[in-house]
Amino acid sequence: QVQLVESGGGLVQAGGSLRLSCAASGSRFSINAMGWFRQAPGKQRELVAIITSGGLTNYVDSVKGRFTISTDNAKNTVYLQMNSLKPEDTAVYYCNAQIVVGTITLSKWGQGTLVTVSS
Repeated sequence: QVQLVESGGGLVQAGGSLRLSCAASGSRFSINAMGWFRQAPGKQRELVAIITSGGLTNYVDSVKGRFTISTDNAKNTVYLQMNSLKPEDTAVYYCNAQIVVGTITLSKWGQGTLVTVSS
């Protein structure tokens, strides 16, 4: 059973920084891609950033130039470095991984971590 465990959320003032981490644990799996989504109150969950196993990245326009996604493949961990945070970045952030187990690809989610940006 593959699990994702997130950490790093919290309260920060506008203009500040936070780094989120998400570690995948389990046995006999590989990862095609990992990403971060967020869901603000009353809004739909949206993709924030994604990184493939080959290192290709993509970001939602609203975070380009401020957020950076990266991985430590040896640790099966994905990070989201968030700089110049804005109140509109306030949301629950969820880690997602496309996990390959044998011939099956699964979409796994972390438990979510709250990021609150005060003005």
